[in-house]
Amino acid sequence: MEPLLDIVSAPGRSRAPRWRALAPHGSVAGVAGLWPVSPFGLDFLLPTAPVTRPGAAELRVYVEPRWRRRGVGSRLLTTVREQTAVPCLVSYVAVGSPGERFYTRHGFSHTRFWHHELLTYRDVHQAWLGELVDAEHPGYRLAHWTGDLLGAPRVEDLLRSPSRPGNAVLTVADADGDVAAYVAAVVGAPSRRRAHLYGPVVLPGHRGRRLSRWVNAALIQRLHEVHPQVTEIETAGAGDDPRLLATRRHLGFRPLRRTSVYELWDGGTS
Repeated sequence: MEPLLDIVSAPGRSRAPRWRALAPHGSVAGVAGLWPVSPFGLDFLLPTAPVTRPGAAELRVYVEPRWRRRGVGSRLLTTVREQTAVPCLVSYVAVGSPGERFYTRHGFSHTRFWHHELLTYRDVHQAWLGELVDAEHPGYRLAHWTGDLLGAPRVEDLLRSPSRPGNAVLTVADADGDVAAYVAAVVGAPSRRRAHLYGPVVLPGHRGRRLSRWVNAALIQRLHEVHPQVTEIETAGAGDDPRLLATRRHLGFRPLRRTSVYELWDGGTS
């Protein structure tokens, strides 16, 4: 352990707690922080989030290379647990990385693998994509919404609100006014070339009708129209969902990386 290190709170622009491990002379040896598990804190995206349990928070710990194996990460983790009352900590770690050993050693349970995939627009045949979008799905119609994702709205509320310029695109399969399936993509700052896709979600009673592929294809097409600067779309999904993985492969997504999901419940492993 490094007794000379000071673990201090490091408030930032967001309300999420952050900490720094300060070495002598003020250099930063490591950092830790908590983030919402669901993207942007939006409940309607939770069906595709790695963890859906109430109260969970994502933990990120980073230690500068020259300070590793000296107890810095352990002290940061101890501080997080002492100064917060989060019932479940969740961490996403690259498969085969030292982070897996770190979280296992500190009592985290490995709960699943998460597959990240990437679609590049230059590999998409636009005419083929258009055929997928134009394919008939009797009883359903496509609807789109664009804007900024703020607060925690429902999909239905977003569709009833007017579209406007913003960081998000939502595509829905509508069945006589009821949401049957949906998928969303979020873009960062205007200079960023990569969007992040969440979904799709197909509601019970509408499954088995290829709505997943339909709304995905329509979103890919619509996103390029609204945000032409985007050249890539990244998405993620559980490794035990073969239908979702097959849909994304069909649309042109390719494997990017795999991460392991680790969880620690207050008082012990999950």
